Amino acid sequence: MTDFTDEEFDEFQRHAEYEEDEEQTWAIRPNKTQLKRDIAVIHDMCEEITQLAPAQIEKLNLPDEIVSAITSAAKMPFKAARKRQLKFITGQMRKVDIEPIEEALNKIKAKSAHATRELHQLEHWRERLLSDDKQALTELLDKYPGADAQQLRQLIRNAKKEISLGKPVKSSRLLFKYLRVLFEGAQSTEDEQDFGDDSSFEED
Repeated sequence: MTDFTDEEFDEFQRHAEYEEDEEQTWAIRPNKTQLKRDIAVIHDMCEEITQLAPAQIEKLNLPDEIVSAITSAAKMPFKAARKRQLKFITGQMRKVDIEPIEEALNKIKAKSAHATRELHQLEHWRERLLSDDKQALTELLDKYPGADAQQLRQLIRNAKKEISLGKPVKSSRLLFKYLRVLFEGAQSTEDEQDFGDDSSFEED
């Protein structure tokens, strides 16, 4: 979490543009330490959002002016101007309910983490298949019985030949694509089976 110094906090308070309602919601205002923590949490969230792809930012359902500010910040180098822009975005975020934004952001992060794990798994299997590991193909076929053994052997043979001759690794890329389709197909089948098990209720 971002750790604001007292000077930075005071500067933020001067620059952050948020409106005070005439009718106070809180009987006792949070102390300065708690405000610093709250602002730091929102600031870190804003920093994360600036690193998302436009399609991911759209899923957060942010106000247009915040989206525009985030888009501008994402294009800025990590210097003073970007820091000021993040302070502005943080101030704007304090005007809205951040709970649904946090929930949507967590879902995006979880999905990205899952995609990263899948990518690592694909790379792991491709490396094993193209190495001298003679058990790799056998283990893969045992794990994924629906795989086309003949096609896999052909792709592996061609990829190894291309690598040894220093040619463009076309077959290696095709092998990666084949594995991705294979794994996704197996996952879809598992999901359908799970759904079938959950929905199979008998009426008395």
